[in-house]
Amino acid sequence: MHRPTIESSNSMRWIKPDLKSSLLGLLNGGEVTPSSLEKRTEGIRQLMLNELGEFGEKHYPKIALRVRYAQDAQGLWYARGDVMAVLSAMQGETIARQKVSGITKMFEGLLPGSLGSRRSSLTN
Repeated sequence: MHRPTIESSNSMRWIKPDLKSSLLGLLNGGEVTPSSLEKRTEGIRQLMLNELGEFGEKHYPKIALRVRYAQDAQGLWYARGDVMAVLSAMQGETIARQKVSGITKMFEGLLPGSLGSRRSSLTN
């Protein structure tokens, strides 16, 4: 049985963040840095909050807070359904779907493959 040495386990810790950054960079077509990841995530957050607007924040404060304080792109990804529900109530489902579709496209390259959007048999 092979036991990792201290040196090899330290190098593994060093590789993980760089490997994640490299893989995301390949998916995006460029290098993903922590600052570019944060900038894109904040852009998505701001767009979601803008779509909710003052009316959404006033009448659906929990949803607005969920978006505002999501810790990362994954948190925002999971908040899309709530945003869709609010937009549907405010503007109708057709407009809400269009807006959420635009938001969804902004997530390209930010999420693990298992979280990406899938084709639905409901949308042709």
